[in-house]
Amino acid sequence: MNAQITRWNPFKELDEFQNRLASFWSRDPFDPSGKQASLALAEWTPRVDIAEDNKEFLIKAELPEVKKDDVHVSVEDGVLSISGERKFEKEEKGRKFHRIERQYGSFLRSFALPPGTVGEKVNAEFKDGVLVIRVPKDTKAAPKAVEVKVG
Repeated sequence: MNAQITRWNPFKELDEFQNRLASFWSRDPFDPSGKQASLALAEWTPRVDIAEDNKEFLIKAELPEVKKDDVHVSVEDGVLSISGERKFEKEEKGRKFHRIERQYGSFLRSFALPPGTVGEKVNAEFKDGVLVIRVPKDTKAAPKAVEVKVG
């Protein structure tokens, strides 16, 4: 018996559900095609990995076929935002698409920075379709172990 184990990610399903719900509620009743609504909403969500060590948080976002100039990273009021756009290939004469499964258009991901991080020192690098963001921790604000006497 060969059983395959699939790892369930509730956050992935929640993201997809949120995107579908937002798309449904933002549709213009006078535009049944939904084309105008798609211009205002984030049309896809890049996947991210977030890791932590003693000195920083490391965020890696997959952005294949997105140009560096089309990616924007900002920190405001303790929230890190990644936004940008993956542009759709134009149909060329003599070439037609039979299937389009990849998602195109604008995207936006936002993350609340945890306490003890230094938003002013966030830095980002973009290489080979991967955006790497480093969020340093404030070493002065690091929690220290304190021994408590029990009486």
